[in-house]
Amino acid sequence: MVFSLHHKASPLSSPIQLPIESVIPELLSGVKTHNQLILKAAPGAGKSTFFPLQLIKAGLFLGKIIMLEPRRLAARNIAGYLAQQLGEKVGDRVGYRVRGETRVGRNTQLEIVTEGIMTRMLQSDPELTGIDLLIFDEFHERSIHADTSLALSLEVQDALRDDLHIVVMSATLDQNALTTLLPQAKYVESQGRSFPVEYRYNDLKPNDYLIPSVVKQIQYLMASEEGSLLVFLPGVGAIKQVADKLNDLGLGRLDEKVAVFPLYGQLTFAQQQQAIAPLKNGQRKVVLATNIAETSLTIEGIRLVLDCGLERVAKFDLKTGITKLEQVRIAQSSAEQRAGRAGRLEAGICIRLYSEGQLKQQPIVPSAEILTSDLCSLAMELAQWGAAEVSELKWLDTPPQVAMVQARQLLSSLGLLNEQHQLTALGKQAHQFGLDPRIASMLAKSLQYGDAFFQTAVVVAALIEEPERNTLDLQDSLYRLKQGSHQKSRVILKRAEQLASKCKQKFSIRLVEERYVAVVLSLAFPDRVAQSRSARSGKFILSNGHGAEIDQSHSLSDCDYIVAIDLMRSQHHTTQNATRIFLAVELDIDLLQQSFSSLFVHQEIVEWNETKGQLIAEKQLKLGNLVVSRKELTTLDKQKMTNALLNYVKQKGLSVLNWTKSADELLTRIRCGANWLPEKGWPKMDDESLLDDLDSWLAPYMTGITSVKGLKSIELVQVLQAHLGWPLNQEIDQYLPVSHKLPTGSNKRIRYEVGSEPILSVRMQEIFGEKESPLIALGKKKIVLELLSPAQRPLQVTQDLASFWAGSYKEVQKEMKGRYPKHVWPDDPANHIATRKTKRQFNK
Repeated sequence: MVFSLHHKASPLSSPIQLPIESVIPELLSGVKTHNQLILKAAPGAGKSTFFPLQLIKAGLFLGKIIMLEPRRLAARNIAGYLAQQLGEKVGDRVGYRVRGETRVGRNTQLEIVTEGIMTRMLQSDPELTGIDLLIFDEFHERSIHADTSLALSLEVQDALRDDLHIVVMSATLDQNALTTLLPQAKYVESQGRSFPVEYRYNDLKPNDYLIPSVVKQIQYLMASEEGSLLVFLPGVGAIKQVADKLNDLGLGRLDEKVAVFPLYGQLTFAQQQQAIAPLKNGQRKVVLATNIAETSLTIEGIRLVLDCGLERVAKFDLKTGITKLEQVRIAQSSAEQRAGRAGRLEAGICIRLYSEGQLKQQPIVPSAEILTSDLCSLAMELAQWGAAEVSELKWLDTPPQVAMVQARQLLSSLGLLNEQHQLTALGKQAHQFGLDPRIASMLAKSLQYGDAFFQTAVVVAALIEEPERNTLDLQDSLYRLKQGSHQKSRVILKRAEQLASKCKQKFSIRLVEERYVAVVLSLAFPDRVAQSRSARSGKFILSNGHGAEIDQSHSLSDCDYIVAIDLMRSQHHTTQNATRIFLAVELDIDLLQQSFSSLFVHQEIVEWNETKGQLIAEKQLKLGNLVVSRKELTTLDKQKMTNALLNYVKQKGLSVLNWTKSADELLTRIRCGANWLPEKGWPKMDDESLLDDLDSWLAPYMTGITSVKGLKSIELVQVLQAHLGWPLNQEIDQYLPVSHKLPTGSNKRIRYEVGSEPILSVRMQEIFGEKESPLIALGKKKIVLELLSPAQRPLQVTQDLASFWAGSYKEVQKEMKGRYPKHVWPDDPANHIATRKTKRQFNK
């Protein structure tokens, strides 16, 4: 057996007891007396292996035990280990089900299944006939599948099977949250790990780069410590870089004393087993792993762990509908899990490339996947389950409503969901396949269009599930598959046969046609059909309206149309926050239209063209947001022309209209009136409100206007008065008059400004005889008087005329008599006759 989960015996004593053994009696009793049980056990305690083994041996249940294991590698290997402990082959009392592979038999009592398989079991038989116990292992990983399966299981337990038992197990879990979700559950905790771990913190300095620092640490540990080393890195790219550096330094060759192995999810099972298996002849190993190695695995010989403290997390961006890959610091629970790998078999050392302070700043547990993921598959599962709303089920974290709305919109666009959130006939058929909704939709639809479409869709689905690394064009992978040179030919062909079988068809690669690859993919990814922005730029616009880029050196960058299959929005690319296309295929847009015309719509469009600087009217053939073809219209629909001009105003702003001085002043008075006399019920006339409401106040005055130039002919005073409405359009001149009549009989315009007081500029002589500052706005506002000299120069600004006459006027009078001796400067201006004349004219 190449994989081992047993604990290692001390050279001086009998085998050391696993921590879980001390609570086994309590666990077996708890499972028997309670239909819900929560088990918290530290890494290496034996919860994934020793506990299930004791359940089998105790024979507590007549029905099957189903254990959910998040990762395929762990599911296979745990099943292998348990079967070995029973002296049997996998498929006897212990078996497993993973995607594309089942090893169970008539006598199987414990089935270890991966995510998606348990949900499928629940959907196909909600009563779980013949199953007595469900175990959720490594629940702290909080995958969306585990959360969904638990929610469905709890409803089954409540409504259909009160005799069903549920066990939730984890090394690090939110005890309070789980006990709230499962208030009747028996809680059991197993303390401690098998062997002590020494912690060393080696925080990277600001100028220390990750890869060289990791390589340096590996060299040091291999030279100074015994045993093998497990290195946790954020992703596959980092693993390959470190492996290359070690190889250059002489590490990584199997004939040397140290062997280097990668370990991540995309490797084949055989490649993963190489990293786990014990080495011969006293060799040591360095395993470069992602967080796949955090849980449920014991790698032979490991006593050293080097943890960079980083991981790459996929987060779904609701705005773009694209998953964004972010490199983030791990949670405290993940750090604990990683360190636990060092203490599985003997006392170990964990070196952390971060400070203890940094660790304490991190969340205790990672965020649940259900809060940051694409919920399309979940929405489909809930529709099949008959749950119209997520609130009908019990969740540890309730799926976000906004994400659910978007997921249902996508399902509707794929033809899988109706307006009542129920599966359509196509949706029910697609759900039976147990695949990603996009791929299931593609297969279900392609069945209706003959063998060539269906067989192409099947092989495309299999190729997408097992993508070749560093292959951008899916057609290249298909070519190699047909030639027999594809590295995973056997796996892909077997998977294609399984997919065809799900659809009750036979697979034949001879019937696959390359020209239909992009066409069938458009059924799965109608929102990711992409149109080139410009030749050989590598920049595309997706049919959902968002942009994406492809490597400019690749031949696909010169295509007019592609279907983008794999997209990732990354912060770490040279083009910051660019959406990168990692897998695509060239699309013949004419063939797509011939094959699936329902994806396209014809629209008559009248809109402002920024490039041409004019309105254009044309008939467009569109796929989503993409204009595939356009034809100029000679006869224009008047309403569409009006709408286009309104859109132009909305885009460009109100300044494109004919704002005469009178119109501008009227709008300002209206806005001041709304501030000063809000009780009068003024309509909203700020810029934003006017732009939002163009249809109601501007559109009625656009009859016969067919051009941007024509907008200038609209008389805005009339339009604004109409929008103001009766009686305000009559009363505004009373409340906020345009001008003020002076004692001399002349009218002077009042200056209005939003946010300021009303101002009247007037020569001082013309205001003689006025005892108080004039009032407007029903007496609520005093006009600010800007008093001018005979030469129209400002002398004084006041809002209290009486105080000015009685006070500082004396100083002004003295100065003005000397400067303007020919003009009247009375001692009692408040009671003097106002005049525009000089002394000589005044005395005549």
